[in-house]
Amino acid sequence: MGLTDSTEPGDVVRRQYLASAAGDLETLRMTLAPDVEWTEMAGFPLAGTYRTPGGVTSHVMEVLGRDWTDWTAHDDQYVTEGENVVVLARYTARNNATGKDLNVRVAHHFTVRGGLIVRFEQFVDTALVRDAMS
Repeated sequence: MGLTDSTEPGDVVRRQYLASAAGDLETLRMTLAPDVEWTEMAGFPLAGTYRTPGGVTSHVMEVLGRDWTDWTAHDDQYVTEGENVVVLARYTARNNATGKDLNVRVAHHFTVRGGLIVRFEQFVDTALVRDAMS
């Protein structure tokens, strides 16, 4: 069983990052449970909790793609325990309105059940993101 069909939590999360980096929102949606809860941190420009795969991609990924050039979440290190996957990562991008670059560390907590992401929570220094936007 390879990365593309594995239901192991770390593999499912890795597929989500690869799909995001490739701009493949259809494949990204396939990693998400129908009742997914996706929470962007308070203070982040897209703060809130989004539900459904389509809701996540339209309110988060598509907006990031519109407002930023080359928005990428670089998944550097995985810590997996059971259904929980914590990823230490880095966001890089250029804000389209200001032309300022972003390079900020981030932590993501995923919960994976039955081969699908059921919950996501973001932790990021929102001040650095907002600085790049102003």
